[in-house]
Amino acid sequence: MKARLVAVGERPPGWVAEGFGEYRKRLSHWLPLELVEITPGLRGKGRDAARATFDEGQRVLAALPRDLHVVALDGRGRAWDSEALSKRLEHWRGQGRDLAFLVGGPAAPPDEVLARADETWSLGPLTLPHMLVRLVLAEQLYRAAALLANHPYHRA
Repeated sequence: MKARLVAVGERPPGWVAEGFGEYRKRLSHWLPLELVEITPGLRGKGRDAARATFDEGQRVLAALPRDLHVVALDGRGRAWDSEALSKRLEHWRGQGRDLAFLVGGPAAPPDEVLARADETWSLGPLTLPHMLVRLVLAEQLYRAAALLANHPYHRA
């Protein structure tokens, strides 16, 4: 099984890219993780924010092959602790399909994107910068995979 992180935004800060790269490398044996960056919609003075969000959503949907199990990160989604996420990862593996995780832009994901998702995942009630979500997601996937492999990384 492989995973794809489809994220709105380009050029993360160096510390985010470095941290994401480290967890991506660690995950490579258990769950290869590809990053697909989506160009953000144009926002600002005189721009239509709804149009920008719609355009982002269309680019996100275009980056998703049909046969993926899609998990959208959304504050209204289900929150899992580390053990529950590892069980979820085990469930996803049992489905025999590759995964895609979606991280939207500055606005909530458009309805079309949420409709494409098979499920939604919340990282909790905090509002996090979208670039930081990439790093948190990669670390949590690594932790879940490590739990399944009885690796000592997770010490509860």
